[in-house]
Amino acid sequence: MSNNAIKNDRVYTYADYLNWPENERWEIIDGVAYAMAPPSTTHQRIIGNLFVEFATFLKGKPCEAFIAPFGVTFDKTAKDETNPHAVEPDITVICDKSKITAQGCKGAPDLIIEVLSRSTASHDVIKKRRLYEQNGVLEYWIVDPSNQIITRFHLNEELFKYREPEYFARDNTIIPISFPALEIKLEDIFPDTTEE
Repeated sequence: MSNNAIKNDRVYTYADYLNWPENERWEIIDGVAYAMAPPSTTHQRIIGNLFVEFATFLKGKPCEAFIAPFGVTFDKTAKDETNPHAVEPDITVICDKSKITAQGCKGAPDLIIEVLSRSTASHDVIKKRRLYEQNGVLEYWIVDPSNQIITRFHLNEELFKYREPEYFARDNTIIPISFPALEIKLEDIFPDTTEE
């Protein structure tokens, strides 16, 4: 991510996030604003495939899946002017309806999925992983389109830390820890490598 895609001249907050022009997409982590890169076709295809799996499975159930752009901020009690975090995960699954607001989610979602792009890979793998772990996101998936692998982190709630990551390749089936009845074949998620 280039320096002109980062705003760190002051502490940015959720209030800034709510007031940016609609044609600009920024995320805020620890008061630093990061520009969001335009997604590739492969990125969007993978998100769409995953979202369909979750939305279909969760239909009529208490949990709900949301696709980006959908804002997530973690502290339910913080004022917008002081909250230093606002992110837009690719897919967000929320089971506590009280966390869903008109602007997005306030509080930790149950599951977050991020699909890597070249410009944001380190951001998703390092900064967001730490943010999600510290704020109690139970399950975090990092989807790597280039290598067609999903890395899954699952929170050890007693230690408030993620357990060792698990890896799932294109020929595997992944079962979300929160939804053991949902089996997702990754060959249905990742595009055929001969397409692009």
